[in-house]
Amino acid sequence: MSKVMVIACYRPKQDKDDELLAQVKTHLPILRAEGLVDDSPSLCGRAKDGTIVEVFCWKSESAVASAHENPAVEKMWQAFGEVCEYTSIGKVDGAHDLFTPLEPIDLDV
Repeated sequence: MSKVMVIACYRPKQDKDDELLAQVKTHLPILRAEGLVDDSPSLCGRAKDGTIVEVFCWKSESAVASAHENPAVEKMWQAFGEVCEYTSIGKVDGAHDLFTPLEPIDLDV
């Protein structure tokens, strides 16, 4: 079983920046409690357009798959859906720059 590093991008819905940040701060603790991610910290930053970019590691491909059947994770994803739209890194402002500038976010997790 090898880890799977992912880049998750969350674009806040209008006037939902603070709510999104609060939700992102719960993300890894919930995934850890469910045994789906490792103990390494995530890297997190905010792009010029407000999108939050988070890089983290799932424990394995099977952990990724099992997340889609996990009630706690589904509930968390529904809460994310209320405050953001998921997007790909290629659609984040600055993603096509040689070095994509992000404002660091300390998640304290």
